[in-house]
Amino acid sequence: MPATVLATRTIVRLSPLEDGEDVAGFLQGLVTNDVAGMLPVYAGLLTPQGKTLFDFLVWREGGDLLLDCQASAAEDLVRRLSLYRLRRKIGIAVDPSLAVHWAPEGINDAAADPRLPALGWRWLAPATGKDEGADTPWLSHRLALGVAEGREELQDILWLETNAAELNGVSFDKGCYVGQENTARMNWRQKINRRLVVVPLARSDEKRCKVAYPELGLAVDHRRADDVDRSTAPEWLRQALAA
Repeated sequence: MPATVLATRTIVRLSPLEDGEDVAGFLQGLVTNDVAGMLPVYAGLLTPQGKTLFDFLVWREGGDLLLDCQASAAEDLVRRLSLYRLRRKIGIAVDPSLAVHWAPEGINDAAADPRLPALGWRWLAPATGKDEGADTPWLSHRLALGVAEGREELQDILWLETNAAELNGVSFDKGCYVGQENTARMNWRQKINRRLVVVPLARSDEKRCKVAYPELGLAVDHRRADDVDRSTAPEWLRQALAA
């Protein structure tokens, strides 16, 4: 079987520590998407001003919720969520027993990426010493589709400017969450002045570049919407810019 493990991803597990504790209810009031319905979903944890701190996919396992997140950001995510926990009896910790798996084609018991079907299929399974990393093909595949993720690419960018609405990363009718006011206002005004875009490295604007990937000849820029080259933007983004 080809390599499937994303070593750059890990799982943060949220668990009820006593009967009656509602993990989904806790997370529902913090993140941008509806975690009380069908999962997995893509979501973000924002600053009160609506800027991105963390992004992740949310899965359910019994009464627990599992956050498929960037491995290098996982401990910071645990600390941030723990600040909101207060006295609630909820366990929040990295779960090293599970690994995040990805494949470009459908596999039994896998779920289509909720952001964009073309991103492929994901599943969570116990980690083993025989697992091979698929991070390089995943990065190439993701960037080819124009999708940004992770702290280096998204941090301090307004959530809607990361293309979260187009990538199914926000619910506009689920109720309050951290950063909801500014996010809802931008949506209501239909005024998203800037966008994260994947561009050829040779055309990247040094002042607007968030991350460069020389090995792929690509970069992620934070550009004014009017400056996005429609001819190289993915179809899903062109449709949003034309609306």
